[in-house]
Amino acid sequence: MLINENQRRRSPLARAAITIALLLPAIRLVTGPASLGSFAGAAVASGEGAQAAGATNNAPTVAGKTAPAIKTPWGEPDLQGIWTRDVDIPLQRPTKYGDREFLTDAERAELDRRIADIVSRDSTDTRRVRGTERDVNAEFVQAPFTMHLPVGKRTSLIIDPQNGRIPPLTPEAQKARAVLRQFQLALLQPTSACKEQLPGCAGGKYGPVSPRRNETPGMYLTASINRADGPEDRSLAERCFGGTLPDFGSWVGGFSRIVQAHAEVSIFYDIGSGLGRYRQIPITTAPHLRGNVRQWWGDSRGRWEGNTLVVDVTNFSPKSDFQGAHENLHLVERWTRLDADTIEYVVTIDDPTTWTKPWTVKQELKKQSDAANRIYYEPRCHEGNFGLPALLRGARVAERAFSEARGPDPATLCIVINGCGGFVRGGFADEGRDADPFADPVR
Repeated sequence: MLINENQRRRSPLARAAITIALLLPAIRLVTGPASLGSFAGAAVASGEGAQAAGATNNAPTVAGKTAPAIKTPWGEPDLQGIWTRDVDIPLQRPTKYGDREFLTDAERAELDRRIADIVSRDSTDTRRVRGTERDVNAEFVQAPFTMHLPVGKRTSLIIDPQNGRIPPLTPEAQKARAVLRQFQLALLQPTSACKEQLPGCAGGKYGPVSPRRNETPGMYLTASINRADGPEDRSLAERCFGGTLPDFGSWVGGFSRIVQAHAEVSIFYDIGSGLGRYRQIPITTAPHLRGNVRQWWGDSRGRWEGNTLVVDVTNFSPKSDFQGAHENLHLVERWTRLDADTIEYVVTIDDPTTWTKPWTVKQELKKQSDAANRIYYEPRCHEGNFGLPALLRGARVAERAFSEARGPDPATLCIVINGCGGFVRGGFADEGRDADPFADPVR
C-alpha cells in the first residue's frame, strides 16, 4: 500500500478513529431512521424528495426555518453514516425524453408497473433452456440477484449536458472501442450467441473459429473475451477489481459508509458479493502525487468549501477503467449534507482523450439506520472467489476433452458471463444504458 507524507504525519488518534469505525462487524443493510444522537435537528422521512422545501446554505430545515448545519464534534460538516440510493434513475437519459428532466407521476407509475411485469417474466422465462450457455451465463443478472427500486422523478443522473447523455467519444476513443469490440466478436463468432443472433453478438456474425483465437490483445482488457487462457482474459469484476470511481451505486444495490476524523474522510464502498473497497480522502492543501505514481482509484485531495466536501481526483492507473477512460480521467466531486437523511453527490467527469467535453452527474443518497445495520467491512472477494479458478480449470478440462475427441471445440462454447444472450432488462435504469453487452452495468 502506498503511504504519502500526509498520511505519515496524521495523528495516531485520527488513525485510530477511522480504523475502529471501519472494523465494526455487520451483516446486512436495513433502511431506517438514523440512530439517535448522530445528528441535530428533526428527522426527515426517507425517500426521494424528502428534503424540505426552501433549504438554503446546505443546512437542514426545522419547522420551515434554517437550522444549523450538522457538524462533527471537531467542527467540520458531518457526512458520516451509511448511505445508499432509494430510487432507480438511469445514468443516461433515454433519448425519447429529449431535454426533459423529470417524469410525471403517471409515467413513474406506469414504469413501475412494467418493471414488475418484467421481473415476473424473468423468473419464469421459458426461452432460456435450463443448463444451456444462455441460462448459465445469465446467472448474475437474474431477479434473485438484482435489486429493483421504485422509479425516481428524474430522467437521468446526468445533469450536464442538458440532454442527459454522455458526450460523444473522441475519434481516438471510438477507434479503441471499435478495436476491442471487433476482437470480442471474432472470438464469439463460432458460438451460439452469434448463430442465434442474440444481443451478445450485436454487430457480429456467425462463422468458423477465428484465427484471432490465439491472438494477444493489443490493449489491457477490462471486459471479458470469449477465452480463459488466464485471468487477464476475464473482466475486472471476475478478477475482483470490480467497482469504479466515480461510483453511482452498484447494479446489485451498493451502499457507502462514510467515517470522518480530523482532516480525513474514509469511505467504504459495497459493490456486492464481498467486493467492497476502501477509499481514503485527506483534507489537505498538499499537491497530488507525482505523475509517475498511479493508483487504481486515483489520488484524492479534499477541501471544505462551506458545508461541501470538494474532492479533486487524478493519477488514475492506465489499467483502471471508467466508461472507457483510464489514466487521463479527472474528477471533481462535491459531497453536501442537505438534511439529516440526505447527501447530495455531484461529480464532474473529464478526460479530453475519451470525451469531447466534460459531463456532470448528480445523485441523492439516503441515510440508513446505524443501529439496524451490521456491515462486514473486510473486502473478501479474492478469498471467496472460487468462480475464477473454477472457470480457468473448466477451460483446461474442455481443452483436454476436445483433444481426446470426447467433447466439442472449446472455441465454440460461449463463456462470457452476461454476454452470450445479453442482459436481462429489469428496470428503468436499463433504458438509459448503452446497448453494449460487454460494458459493466453502471447506474
